[in-house]
Amino acid sequence: MVESFNRVEISRSALRHNLAVCRALAGPDCAIVAMVKADAYGHGMVECARILAEEGVVRFGVAEAVEGVRLRQAGIRGEILVLAGTLPETVGAMAEHDLTPVVTDSSMLAAISRQAEETGREIGVQLKVDAGMGRLGCLAGEMEEAVRTISELPGIALRGILAHFPMADDPESENSARVRERFDAMVWRVRHLLPPDLCLHIANSGGLFYGAGTGLDCVRPGIALYGCPPDGGLHAAGREPTGLRPVMRFVSRVIQVRRVPAGTGLGYGHIFTTRRPTTIAILPVGYEDGYLRSLSNRSCVLIRGQRVPVIGRISMNLTMIDVTGIDGVRPGEEAVLLGRQGDGEITADELAAWMGTISYEVLCLLGNLNRRVFVE
Repeated sequence: MVESFNRVEISRSALRHNLAVCRALAGPDCAIVAMVKADAYGHGMVECARILAEEGVVRFGVAEAVEGVRLRQAGIRGEILVLAGTLPETVGAMAEHDLTPVVTDSSMLAAISRQAEETGREIGVQLKVDAGMGRLGCLAGEMEEAVRTISELPGIALRGILAHFPMADDPESENSARVRERFDAMVWRVRHLLPPDLCLHIANSGGLFYGAGTGLDCVRPGIALYGCPPDGGLHAAGREPTGLRPVMRFVSRVIQVRRVPAGTGLGYGHIFTTRRPTTIAILPVGYEDGYLRSLSNRSCVLIRGQRVPVIGRISMNLTMIDVTGIDGVRPGEEAVLLGRQGDGEITADELAAWMGTISYEVLCLLGNLNRRVFVE
């Protein structure tokens, strides 16, 4: 079977390790809601959910109902939160596959209640409140009405209340403390209407690592499970290492090596011209594979554990690197564009800085556009 020269390697052991780090921070009485939306941030939703389930995770978070259905069809049990809202046409699938809708206002509650009555099965919901994100969720003045409506409609049970931090990736910001105070106050005002076994949660990875979201019933780590620090620069900022291990490695292979003289223009637009005789290795990877044009003349690649620069314009399927300083590079050699090789490493945060984005986007791009291979 012929396969692409490019592959994304996903480390099972790193994923397990990162889960253990998150659990240690959360504490023994706090449950993990593993965020596996966006195909587990490019790491493979079903496969990652299976690994996490083997480690005892029984709660998962997805964006849309279609993701939850995929998990159920793959045999994933436990609670699956559908976090990005719902519409009438998805209510039936949620009920059929025992997914937990996260409702963001009162508009969908009647439809969920009707579905519950038709199937004769109670549907648990969680209510999202807007404590400062300004996106999805009930405002403070709408919360009591939503809670009362849930309690009055047949077939619906309120299982949880949640919110989301807008600035949890900045450990220096005071915003998260204010958002947490607002969330606690919103819940306190309707406490007399709430069932005793309610699940409260607000912490994403940043809220977990920097403390503003701890002390509740659940935490929702996402980027931390996949090995990236929540603020995108803990080490650069001189902070203590998180102990996280990158789960993803992006690997290609050299397909040609050539020597060109000084003064040679390279690639589209000749945005790079050699200043000396240069040995160039060509990689069969480009923006089709998520290795974006914005990395042209900016990023590095690992060859034999050494960093070598990307030179010239990255095209749809090809990238050029300068391997002049490494003797005897040959076609077929491994090139690492993300991850570790020998003593060298290129992190998702570095790639993100070169791209002008964040590690989340890097992982989604590379992971969802290339074949995945799971390794230990």
